[in-house]
Parts: sequence; C-alpha cells; structure tokens
Amino acid sequence: MSGTDGLALATRGLRKNYGSRRALDGLDLSVPTGGVYGFLGPNGAGKTTTMRVLTGLIHPDGGTVELLGKPFRRGDRHRLFEVGALVEAPTFYPYLSARANLRELAASGAPVPSKRIEELLDLVGLCDRAGDKVQDYSMGMKQRLGIAAALLSDPKLLLLDEPANGLDPAGIVAMRDTLRALASQGKTVFVSSHLLAEIQVMADTVGIIASGKLVREGPLKELLSMQAVVKVRVQPNQVDAAVATLAPLFAAERLTETDREEGWLTVHIAADRAEEVSQKLAGAGIYVSGMESGTDLEMLFLELTGGQAAGGEGSFVGLGGPDNGAATAGKGTAA
Repeated sequence: MSGTDGLALATRGLRKNYGSRRALDGLDLSVPTGGVYGFLGPNGAGKTTTMRVLTGLIHPDGGTVELLGKPFRRGDRHRLFEVGALVEAPTFYPYLSARANLRELAASGAPVPSKRIEELLDLVGLCDRAGDKVQDYSMGMKQRLGIAAALLSDPKLLLLDEPANGLDPAGIVAMRDTLRALASQGKTVFVSSHLLAEIQVMADTVGIIASGKLVREGPLKELLSMQAVVKVRVQPNQVDAAVATLAPLFAAERLTETDREEGWLTVHIAADRAEEVSQKLAGAGIYVSGMESGTDLEMLFLELTGGQAAGGEGSFVGLGGPDNGAATAGKGTAA
C-alpha cells in the first residue's frame, strides 16, 4: 500500500456489499498517528460497516486495510492484540464485578499487571463501583467499563464506536478529557460518533463519509476555515431580496434549519468581512436584525451530506463475548 507512511490507520478502495446494497464504495481513510480522528456520517453512510471491517468482525469484498503500518487481512485477528476497540454495545459477564471482568479479559491475552486494572478503573471513574456486579451498572457505566477494557493492553491505536452512548453530560466531558489525554501521550484515537459538537471540540482530524464514500477529510481547523460563513437575519419577506442583493459579491442562500425562526440566510464570507454584508444590504433598504459569524462542524456536515442527520446504522454483530453480544476488542478478545 502506497502513501501510508506516518498513518496509524489507512484504508484504500474499501468495498462491502450487503446483497444488492453497497455499504462501502471505495472508501479511502488516512488517519494520522497521534491525535483524535473524528469519523462522521449520516445514518446508513457506512460508519458501522467500516468499524466492523477495521476490527475483523466482517471482511470487505475489496480494498485494503492497514493498522499501525501493517496490512490487516482475513485471518489476522491476532493483530488486534495491538489495537483497543469498543464497537457497538460492550458486553460483559453480568454476574461478575467490573474488576473481575477486567481480570478475565486480562487473562486471555498478554500479561497485564494487576495495577493496570486499578489504574484503568480510576481513569474511567469506576473505582467506587469496581466491586459491584456489572448487571447492576447503567448503560453509561458499562460504556466506561468498555473503554477501560479496550485500554487493557495499552494499545497505540484505539477504535471507538459511539463511546458517549449512555453517558450524561458530565460523563461526556470526562470521556472527552480522557481521550484527549490519551492522544497527548502519542496514541491514535479513532472515534465514530454522531455528536458533532463534541467531535468539534475534541478531534484534530475529521473524516466525513456519505453513501460509503469519503466526502471530506483533513485537519478540522483547516476544514472549518475553508467553509467560513456568516449567518444573517432580515425580515422573512426580504430573504430572497437579500440573497439577490448580495449575489454579485457574495455567495448567499436561504438558511432552512428547522429549529430556527424564519428570516435567516447564510453568506459565504470570512467573519472579519461581516460589516460589508450589513452595509450592502442597508444600501438596498434591507436591514439586518441579527448576525452570527463563524462556521461549525454541523454546518459543514450538513452541506457535505445533503442535509442528512448524523447517526449510526443501528444494528449489532457480535464478536463472541460471554453472551455473543457486540464487542469490546482489545488484546484480541471480546468483552
């Protein structure tokens, strides 16, 4: 595979069909080593299929995958000893405690110091409940335990599918801080998520897919700076006139976000030129009653995906855990 030096994860021409439906259509991902990579896409875009391929849950129909600089092929499940993963809903032995579950997982692979388990329980905020049976855990607590399980072997690459599922706002913030801390240690954290605002404050690099294809990828700051816009509000019956007035100088269109009041339009212009927009409209007798500058990830996402909402594909495939549920892969095992 060419052009993959310095990448922790790379796919080239990845294809996967489910009958007549093509879930992945030549997907090319380039995930830099170190940092947080946000993997985004609307419902049915192929995010969950990609995560399953990357963790060996399913095999692609074509294309190649590299993990940590080496090819990942059919039969290479042992390679997952080098990768930590939380894919779909983590599954544990319900009658065992969190600590005992981690010990069982640790026993299935390379030796893990007992202090590592305690460190991870502390890292994910479960020390106080480490002796409780997992069957008494909330969904958010199980999710945090899944992240601990994925980190058992201190992997260089971490693959996380919707890690914020079931977490309350405080838990989401704690998870973000944890993932950023791991990235600061030189680890690569690949996060598939539908929480666009969270990815915006957490990710260094973003990849957006639609219909199984990559539609945009790159450093988040660069992507947002390329999409600079100003949102402008005028009288609802003047929106079309405002767009026409600005057209000779600026690209502008009606803003149709469903949660906004009427009268807004977007103008593709850097924030420091917003005053020019106001002056141009005022000269035509159209007066601005509101203005917001800057581009957020949600706007970029909606533009690239045709207005489709972010989300997962909503189905589960097991990796063979205690009750054959979905997987936490780390040390090459299910949890």
